[in-house]
Amino acid sequence: MRLATGPSYRVAFRRRREEKTDYQLRRALILSGLPRLVARGSLRNITAQMVKADVKGDKVLVASSSTELAKKYSWLGDTGTVSAAYLTGLLCGYKAMGQGIKEAVLDIGLSYPSRGSKIFAVLKGALDAGLSIPSDEEKLPDKKRITGQDIAEYAKQLSSSTERYQKQFSALLARGLRPEEITAHFEQVKEKIASSLKTQAPPEETPAESLSNESEGEFAKEEGAEEE
Repeated sequence: MRLATGPSYRVAFRRRREEKTDYQLRRALILSGLPRLVARGSLRNITAQMVKADVKGDKVLVASSSTELAKKYSWLGDTGTVSAAYLTGLLCGYKAMGQGIKEAVLDIGLSYPSRGSKIFAVLKGALDAGLSIPSDEEKLPDKKRITGQDIAEYAKQLSSSTERYQKQFSALLARGLRPEEITAHFEQVKEKIASSLKTQAPPEETPAESLSNESEGEFAKEEGAEEE
């Protein structure tokens, strides 16, 4: 821990000390005036939220998670993969478009911007839903990883060894999905998401100001002002 070295030393905000918030980046995103597509991922879950900054604290306008894919759209794949991240971003994007949100900026927090990562798979899904978000094409994962084609090809390689095949894909097989069929399953879930949300008409009076006020009791709030 860095110690104070003089009278000009200033204690960092608590969330910065805990390595949870980059306030310089957050300030730049807020000054854009656009909602933030907050994308977060772990080994087992992906979340995507459309968030608007407010004096009283951040307001979540729409949200989706990879667990929602399994509950509502019959997704049988793992919920922490690139494919699940893309579908989560697609789901969040369609929800945002349905609320009249057309533009946003990506908020990856303190995550390292690795090319082809799950965070950028979320972004790709949101872009394909119709949102306008500044992005770098080189950072987005390729179609092979998004659709799970690489998993299907690997499964075919292991099919000659029954023991290794069963061990590697035991979770998928237990849910009734053969890994060789994951690409077709991905397309089915993608179509199901699109057909259920794409036709939703946006509200006549868009902007996010009214949305955030009306949804105060419905959506979760993130922590607002920080104490030193």
